Amino acid sequence: MQRHERLIRLTRRLVERPMAPIGISALAEAWGVAKSTLSEDVQLVREVLAEDGAGRVETLVGAQGGVRFVPQVARDRAEAFLWDVARRLASPDRVIAGEFLYASDVLGDPDVIDTAGAMVASRFAHAGVEVVVTVETKGIPLAASAARYLHAPLAIVRREQRVTEGASLTTHYVSGSAKRIQTMSLSTRLVPRGARALIVDDFMRAGATARAVAELIGEFGGEVCGTAVFMATSQPAQKMVADYVALLEVGPVRESGFEVRPNLGALAWRATHVD
Repeated sequence: MQRHERLIRLTRRLVERPMAPIGISALAEAWGVAKSTLSEDVQLVREVLAEDGAGRVETLVGAQGGVRFVPQVARDRAEAFLWDVARRLASPDRVIAGEFLYASDVLGDPDVIDTAGAMVASRFAHAGVEVVVTVETKGIPLAASAARYLHAPLAIVRREQRVTEGASLTTHYVSGSAKRIQTMSLSTRLVPRGARALIVDDFMRAGATARAVAELIGEFGGEVCGTAVFMATSQPAQKMVADYVALLEVGPVRESGFEVRPNLGALAWRATHVD
């Protein structure tokens, strides 16, 4: 196998399965090349991806060793992306009955969901996420994208218990916006006991749903390591969850229009890897 072919295959393996460890020794043996040679290939791929702002190739220490690709969206690209999405959403004709914001078309755009999922994954790449949890239905595409980039399973909280989900835990909570009693359930097979969970959703107003999901995860003995939403309202400023990341902030929705602003603080990430 020539080097250019190895580099293409190596890059594809890393990028197509973000956060998934790749054993260098096993791969070198499978490709019939010296481990030192493959390590040089890894270093070249690492430098190119870092220069391009596409992500980081991290070296894993320990018994298994190896490398993994940690996704990242370059800050300039992320800012341009958020401003573009904000412009798409900040249109008076998106205000629908009840002063709600219509965003289903944007949340169904594969390019938007892919980039947003990568941004969420980059923010929580070193949080030890073991499962991504969302509530049906509009948050599923973003949660699925984030789960792919985090190489973590996806668990969907249902509004109504389903026979096909098997045994489930059910909770009731009061909606922060409508002030109505809502129900949600989560299959006991979806969240491993004691797992670290990342909550991902499309929209947050008061945070009642996110808090209810966190309490439900707690019933599994799990720990919420973060909450990420595509959009959050500016009011109420004090949410029912202590800490969350929103990619976009939405001002008060009125028939005359509203403001959608990028939350550039959501772009922060911690470089805690070891090479």
